[in-house]
This record gives sequence, C-alpha cells and structure tokens, in this order.
Amino acid sequence: MRLHNLAAYSVLVVIALIMLYPFYWTLITSLEPTGNIYEAKLLPSGLSLKNYAAVLSGTTVPFLRMVLNSVVICTVGVIGSVTFAALAAYPLAKMRFPGRDLIFYAILALVVLPNEAGLIVNYVTTIKLGLLEQRGPVWDTLTQYAAIVLPSVASIVGLFLIRQAYLGIPLELIEAARIDGAPELLIWRRIMLPLSMPTIAAFAILEFVALWNSFLWARILPLDPQMLPLSAGLLELSGTFATNSRATMAGAVLVIIPILIVFASLQRYFMKGIEGAVKG
Repeated sequence: MRLHNLAAYSVLVVIALIMLYPFYWTLITSLEPTGNIYEAKLLPSGLSLKNYAAVLSGTTVPFLRMVLNSVVICTVGVIGSVTFAALAAYPLAKMRFPGRDLIFYAILALVVLPNEAGLIVNYVTTIKLGLLEQRGPVWDTLTQYAAIVLPSVASIVGLFLIRQAYLGIPLELIEAARIDGAPELLIWRRIMLPLSMPTIAAFAILEFVALWNSFLWARILPLDPQMLPLSAGLLELSGTFATNSRATMAGAVLVIIPILIVFASLQRYFMKGIEGAVKG
C-alpha cells in the first residue's frame, strides 16, 4: 500500500513540475537582463528588474490604465454574471412549469460549442446595439466597456453550478415561505441566495479569472487602445518588426499575480462552493 501511495505521489509531483515549469520559465526570463530566451534553463543568467520597470513606466503601453480597465470589466462582469445566473437558475430548479427540464438541457447542450462559435454573432450584436459608435469621450468609454462585458454575462457554467446548489435546498423551506405569502423574488433573495453563497462565491472566482484573462474578444473589437484590458493590451509590447520578449514576460507575470492572490485568499470558499454544487 505504501509503495502504491509513493508511486501515486511521484506521478503527481512530476505532473505538477511539468505544469509549473512554463510559469517558472516566464518568471526567470522576465528577470534576465540579457541572454537567449529560448534556451532551456533552470536558473537565470542574471537578475534585473528593468523589464518590470519598462512595463510599469507606461512608455510602451498604458499599464495602469489597462489595470483600471481590467478591474472595471471584472467588477461589472462578475456582478452581472452572478446576478443573471442566480436569477435564471431559480425557476429552473424550484418552479414547476411545462418544458422546464427541456429548456435546461437545451441550454446545457450549448456547453459543447466553443466560445469562438459565438464571435460573429456577438460582434454583429454589439454593432446593432450601437456600442461601437463614437458619440463622445464619456459615452464611448461606457459603451466600449459594455461591448467587452456583455457577451460574458450569460454563463451556462454559472447557471449549472447555481442550479445544482438550489436543488440541494429543501423544498419545504420554499413552500413554507409561499404559504406565508412571500413573493418569489423575496424567497430568492432571503432563502436561495444565502444558502447558496459558497457556490456563488466559487462561480464568482471562476468568472473573475475568465474576465481577467479575456484576450480574444477584446482584440477583435475595434477598441480605443486606452480601453484594452490588461491581457489583451500587453500584446502591444510585441511590435511589428521588433519584440521586447523580456518585457512581455514581465507583463505576463504581472497579469498572473492578481489571479494567484485571489485563489490563495479564497481557495477555501472555492473548494467549498464546488463541493456543494457537485453534491447538489
């Protein structure tokens, strides 16, 4: 039994090292002042923070503005996604109406489609809504934020996770509230949300990571360069004829740090929420 455990742990350690090496390579490359970046290595040839200074200085890309853009996009996107998924999951879990399960499974079937399948539809929709029209600085800022966020508001994964959490709530609580005359919205707000908070928190973390790393959609939209989120904006470090690869690696490390902080500080809530959703 001990040999079996030792073999299993050895395999896990090897897999962990393989998965961590790309991040480690990115980190040591960002700290090197010179040298061949494509050479496989375990230790950097030198240590320097000039690559981070080049990114943070804002001379190449408006780094602080891109951080602000990402914070705004993540905040609005997470609030919108959680609200939409939590509201939509309630009737699909606790209300009886014809075709309820058929509607849910039809929505769930869309998970098999890649995100790229909806790019054209989302792009045409943003144009039809006038979100890419220029009408003034303040209006353009708001509409371009909306153009980035809106496609991510409807999350099938969030709908599934929260519905599973709702299914684990005893129906007797809801029936008792209905007998007392509580409207459905009040039942949702006072009963369903508090009891499903771990799952909602887990989904919020997943959505934050997805929005923080959003790249393709933001690069497709004809946005003002000042409106790009962090992940998409760092592509500007790669020029047409020359690329500052070490500065790009430094930018990649800076992008990853907030995600690591979020997971490290909220890991307990994330695991509890996922466990509750699976049990539901």
